[in-house]
Amino acid sequence: MDHDSGTTELSVRRESLRLIETVKSSRGEIDSVDTCMVSLTYDGITAYGEGTPTEYSGVTADDVVGAVEAEGAHILGPNLNNPQLVLDRIQEWDAPAGARMALDGAVHDWIGKAARLPTWKLLGMPRTLGPTVYTISMASPDEAVSAVRKAPDVGALKVKVGGPDDLEALEAIREVTTLPVRIDANEAWDLDTARVLTPRLRELGIQLIEQPFPTTAIDDYHRYRECADRLPVFLDEGCTDAASVLAARSYADGVVVKLCKAGGIRGARRVMEAGREAGLQVMLSCMCESELAISQAAQLATLADHIDMDGHLYLSDPPFRGLRLEDRGIVLGDEPGLGVRPAR
Repeated sequence: MDHDSGTTELSVRRESLRLIETVKSSRGEIDSVDTCMVSLTYDGITAYGEGTPTEYSGVTADDVVGAVEAEGAHILGPNLNNPQLVLDRIQEWDAPAGARMALDGAVHDWIGKAARLPTWKLLGMPRTLGPTVYTISMASPDEAVSAVRKAPDVGALKVKVGGPDDLEALEAIREVTTLPVRIDANEAWDLDTARVLTPRLRELGIQLIEQPFPTTAIDDYHRYRECADRLPVFLDEGCTDAASVLAARSYADGVVVKLCKAGGIRGARRVMEAGREAGLQVMLSCMCESELAISQAAQLATLADHIDMDGHLYLSDPPFRGLRLEDRGIVLGDEPGLGVRPAR
């Protein structure tokens, strides 16, 4: 590729994504999330990227937007004649992971558009992902059953839990669906809770649990591992990069990979490959994000054992469109680039 059509132009904004209903987890309740949207233009081609803050680690959308505003243009450089070099610079950039995710996404979108091909095709990925998951908030049994009945046609359910009080909701869910069910405690359990609940959860056919204990409670993870008939444990908050994957080998069965933690497509690929090398299962996941961010992550779907890509299904006014849900899995757009376009 050898163009020289002016300089790369970058614009960034903070966007608030409103949810169709309040999402409840052990961390609290949310009805909207803030994210960072970028657009870059080079050689007459405009491309888009989304970068999500990891609020639970103290990073805000303002932090992500501020980093892109302050240094994004410098990191991209004057042109995209060598996009792989630009992607290397983005990965090495000492900025919030959400900022790296936003620029990395936009460059991947630009690469596809410049080649006039969907990015997934350039990366040798399939257009249709395996079955995805839909998340059910912490809720009363009646609310949980209602949420399951209203859920899109997906391949599995993930239920947010906080403690023993959520057992009734899980029992009610199991009565109305035969889909695989996973649970996510978001660090809310202690070891006693896990020991007490596990036998009943196994009876209910619960498939796995995400992040049962606080990230610092490593001893609890090791001791739970010794429990007979325990649930498989996947680390989310406790696993961010390739280095933390290696540490997780001794006390987890799998890792949850998100672009907002790993810094984009390239960073997430490294974490997923490290997980595979460590003998861990890999779940590709997301936050509440638009179809743009979901399409960024979806470029890595074939490297995952589990697909948990439902963040866009909660938005009441999506800023990007182009994905479909078909046969319980996500179908990527077939337009050049990431295959999504601004909806307004």
